[in-house]
Amino acid sequence: MRRVDAADYVLGAAQGIAGWLALSRAQNAGSSSSVAEIFVKALLIGSSAGVVSLFLMGTIYTRLGARAGRAAARNQIFHVLAYGGVPVVASLIGWVLAALLAGGATFEDNPPPEVETFIALLVRIQFLTYMVLAAWSVVIQVMGLSEVQGLTTRKAFGLWALGQLIGFLALLFLMILVTTLIPAAPPG
Repeated sequence: MRRVDAADYVLGAAQGIAGWLALSRAQNAGSSSSVAEIFVKALLIGSSAGVVSLFLMGTIYTRLGARAGRAAARNQIFHVLAYGGVPVVASLIGWVLAALLAGGATFEDNPPPEVETFIALLVRIQFLTYMVLAAWSVVIQVMGLSEVQGLTTRKAFGLWALGQLIGFLALLFLMILVTTLIPAAPPG
């Protein structure tokens, strides 16, 4: 059984960077931040979030598997999540190329009308490619969970979906807790 090594952490960090770039596009960050600022935040925050999410989701899936009577080691789940995200990591190439060609329009959900048709089309194709690669990552992760947990693919998908729901609820609870304990700064 292979131990968790640097490659797992690098893949997790890269997944976090790609996730941060997609979030930046969804939040229309290109209209208020430079491309350099978006990439620096992705490197600093996204990479940390990617590694933390591997630990969180690895723990969730390990516990869910144990509840289902299938006990895979946490490092096996960690590998499945890290290597299952390789398509998302590959999408970083698309993000970088699109940012080089389109600039801030890459991170705008609806590019302004003055953006050339080619650039608008490029940005849409790039984001569609990211979504397809993210879906491919889900397929690989479900297949990996099926293999290491000894479950049918259907049950592994249910386990994956339940783990995603639990992870989302944990994040939502944390966000509510933080916003309750740390009040917003007064305007002005």
